[in-house]
Amino acid sequence: MPTTREYHSLAEVRDALHGRLDRAAVPSLFDRLAWYALLHRDCFADSPVRVLMAQEKDAQAWIFLMRADARRVSALANWYSFAWTPIFVGGPDAVQQARLLDALTRHLLADNSQIDLYPLEHSGALLASLRRAGWFALSRPMGGRHLLRPAERDFATYWAARPGRLRTLVRRKTRNSPYALSISDRLTDDLWRDYVDVHARSWKAAEPGLGFLRALAEQESAAGTLRLGFARIDGRAVATQLWTVEHDVALIHKLAHDRAHDAGSPGTLLSHAMFAQAIDGDRVGLIDYGTGDNGYKTDWMEERIALHRIDAFNPRYASSWLPAARTAISALVG
Repeated sequence: MPTTREYHSLAEVRDALHGRLDRAAVPSLFDRLAWYALLHRDCFADSPVRVLMAQEKDAQAWIFLMRADARRVSALANWYSFAWTPIFVGGPDAVQQARLLDALTRHLLADNSQIDLYPLEHSGALLASLRRAGWFALSRPMGGRHLLRPAERDFATYWAARPGRLRTLVRRKTRNSPYALSISDRLTDDLWRDYVDVHARSWKAAEPGLGFLRALAEQESAAGTLRLGFARIDGRAVATQLWTVEHDVALIHKLAHDRAHDAGSPGTLLSHAMFAQAIDGDRVGLIDYGTGDNGYKTDWMEERIALHRIDAFNPRYASSWLPAARTAISALVG
């Protein structure tokens, strides 16, 4: 039977892992300890972490949570997270994974009334485990991620298949364009000042996570995976995009542009250059536009996968009954 341990600091987790969730061992950015460490430090510093590990022989399952209130825990994730999932170490098969998950979900039942987990790409195994442990658990589709798999295509072939309105827009705006485009794989103080300047003039609300984004850009710059793009006019940045490229996967983390330049579409022209670099330069097999069903993503991408949210309620706590009923009704009518 698996044994379970609980950690309340990421420093303790680092000592226990011995590098098993470092970059060299884990291909996905969002499954690495470094990702969770940045996210907690810069976005959730006031929320205590609660990290659980179940172990059976050499196999482990880890889940990274944070305490939302006295008896409720949530996934350690936010809008920067493309995915959240239990992380398995040591190559357990599906049967052993289920045993490890069951140990974790039973452990959580002891002193929590509610759990919410998002964004999950695959929720079935975790949902089943929660139910086996005694939780009243529901999974609901909530948004999605938009993907592109270039396969053997070059950028010209990919671009020829884009919607006519997008190709026409780029062709028209490229003529006599005043914008100079650049893509860097190394972060400098000057580039970061440009990035912050664009965000301050963006159509987006004030970016609440610039500290997190700076730390992420520095980390990925050091690893050589950063792709930081700019469109400039007369030397001043008016559009920017933060991507990373690793293990044949390009992740589109953030976009921003100066609203005063909407008519010139510098963000669209920069996207054209960034996709060309990813497909022809980096030769990626997958481009992931992250969470959110923004309409513009469908012009660039060809596939959508649904994301799910799990809400689990402990029937031993009367305080969870009404929220459970409301969630069940919402799932039925949603």
